[in-house]
Amino acid sequence: NFIQLALEGYYDQTIAHRIIKGFMVQMGDPTGTGAGGKSIWDRPFKDEIHGRIKFNHRGQVAMANENKPNTNQSQFFITLDSCEWLNRKHTIFGKVTGTTIFNVIRLGECEVGENDVPLEQIRITSAEVLWNPFDDIIPRNISSAVVPNETLNEKNRAEKAKPGRKGTKDAKLLSFGDDESTEVHT
Repeated sequence: NFIQLALEGYYDQTIAHRIIKGFMVQMGDPTGTGAGGKSIWDRPFKDEIHGRIKFNHRGQVAMANENKPNTNQSQFFITLDSCEWLNRKHTIFGKVTGTTIFNVIRLGECEVGENDVPLEQIRITSAEVLWNPFDDIIPRNISSAVVPNETLNEKNRAEKAKPGRKGTKDAKLLSFGDDESTEVHT
């Protein structure tokens, strides 16, 4: 869902609509209200929770939901610290790595007003998929795309022009498979 939406430019120009200091930064709602957003299926989708993956450090990226199971859409959040009470309640699907974590820390220090809304608008100018591990996930050609088709076509050309990356098995990375010996094919 996240990769598909990012490839299609869904998150481009969206804002961080909620920041709770020491907890998380929430975004991914094109309305900017925290009440919007759709999945690629136009309906909520099931949680993908793995017992080995826990909210044990800052920089983890997870699906936001409606405080009940299987209500994922487009919204996601980035943790600002360990959040163990969220274990088995949200799908963790990524992490912020390298020096980019310092940007996340700075986001957590932003001034907020009523309902934890940042006083200054924080915008995702664009979301780029650097490596798509799923060869069946490509931008859809839909007439109601969030981004104009010209932009999607430019993104498609740019994706095709990028050198490919070979997949490797790394047990330290996030994995939702039940069997750790599963081979990786890309």
